[in-house]
Amino acid sequence: MSNLSPAGKLSEKGLLTPDNCVVAMIDLQPQMLFGVANFDRQSVINNNVVLAKTARVFGVPVVLSTVESKAFSGFTWPAVLAALGHPTPIERSTMNSWDDANFVAVVERTGKKKIVLSGLWTETCVALPTVQALHDGYEVYVVEDCCGDVSTLAHDNAMKRVIQAGARPVTALSVMLELQRDWARRETYDAVMDIVKAHLGAYGAGVEYASTMVHGAPATELADYSIPPAR
Repeated sequence: MSNLSPAGKLSEKGLLTPDNCVVAMIDLQPQMLFGVANFDRQSVINNNVVLAKTARVFGVPVVLSTVESKAFSGFTWPAVLAALGHPTPIERSTMNSWDDANFVAVVERTGKKKIVLSGLWTETCVALPTVQALHDGYEVYVVEDCCGDVSTLAHDNAMKRVIQAGARPVTALSVMLELQRDWARRETYDAVMDIVKAHLGAYGAGVEYASTMVHGAPATELADYSIPPAR
């Protein structure tokens, strides 16, 4: 049976689709990244860029939020801002974004009941809004490889807590593939492959190899590196 509805949209049946979710990216800031010890920090940045680009490719609304940017945490990582098209983050003082009325209002205005959520740190910036959003009737999908914490124990405990509360653990790649789901959906196929080749390591190298060596396609061409001028 096809996963496509008569109108050409992907069926839900418990899965994410481009039409039924919102992506929340919380506190992806330098000071928060400094404290991450459970995952490779460059990988955390890379995976959040994958998630951000995925949201843009599939037209999924994104709620970007920061905490105490000028007083402590610094500004959102440039790579994430660029991937999202340089939106203005929702600035907060609260550790728990669900305590911030503006953040919750923006989520509510999307009309989506499934939240795909990433952030730093897992025990606070992720777990606290996740538990409360679940309480308020949302489904929350925590993108685990986009999150990080001060220790493996802290991250693992946070993931146990949100899963026990009803959240679903996912990865940046699994979100992208779940939204694509059908390789015949040509309107997003090339963009997805571009993300794969740019950010997904051996998978991306395999896609490049198959397209050039098996299917005879030209090699991917990237813009030449431009050395920034001295300031």
